[in-house]
Amino acid sequence: MPRLDKMAPLEQLVADVSHSSKYRDICPELISAIGAQELAKRRSLKEAVKATKNKLHQIGGAYLDGRDNQVSWLAALKQALQTGQPDQVKQACRHIMEYHASTRERLPILDEFYTSIFAQLPPIHSILDIACGLNPLALPWMPLLEPFTYYAYDIYQNMMDFLAAYFELMHIEGHCQTRDVIQACPTQSVDLALVLKVLPCLEQLDKHAAYRLLHTLNARYIVVSYPIQSLGGKSKGMASYYEEHFKRLVNVDNWQVRKLEFSTELVFLIDTYVQ
Repeated sequence: MPRLDKMAPLEQLVADVSHSSKYRDICPELISAIGAQELAKRRSLKEAVKATKNKLHQIGGAYLDGRDNQVSWLAALKQALQTGQPDQVKQACRHIMEYHASTRERLPILDEFYTSIFAQLPPIHSILDIACGLNPLALPWMPLLEPFTYYAYDIYQNMMDFLAAYFELMHIEGHCQTRDVIQACPTQSVDLALVLKVLPCLEQLDKHAAYRLLHTLNARYIVVSYPIQSLGGKSKGMASYYEEHFKRLVNVDNWQVRKLEFSTELVFLIDTYVQ
């Protein structure tokens, strides 16, 4: 009976948050994990629900726009593909990526971003994208060799549904899944893992999450990036702060690390092969 009494408030919290239109597509495991933390800190269920929603906004909702536009996104992609013009497909992908803050910030450097990163790598045939958002739409800019497989993970089910349809349209072997990567980090073997502007968000929930993620991924190469401006456009010394932060995460590892600097993003390319 004590166990049931203890679980009831958490079940109610998950139900209350999930019924909100803004958070209905977020994986229940993440809502439950955050909710359990907030219930332990708050005086009432109502306060815990509000705090959980605030945390979900900080790590996800603040970045995403146009959640109800996915039918029109797919229509635009189909129309672009029918032209047979790669530039038209890129244009459609660019337009859609504007609806997520993370990929929107990368658009000005997109042409050089993946070209510079992949120039440092051998041929890549498998990619795992953590908290991917709309980043898989940048595939036309990635110099990948056929055949390749793309694994996409995010907390939004509607995002995963859209990306699954996108992969099918583009004839890409893609796999999409909603997942709380703090509680269940993907462990399949891949050539490359993309962890783009993700670690600061994870550490808002668990200060040890970034370290655990980097050391659980089963990838030969890992690309970690950090924003160098806030969502409001202020830098606040973020580049130097995040560089020191990253160094602390990997200072005991015998990993080869290369730094690439872009106007809106700081990138670290990790070779996890220990000689």
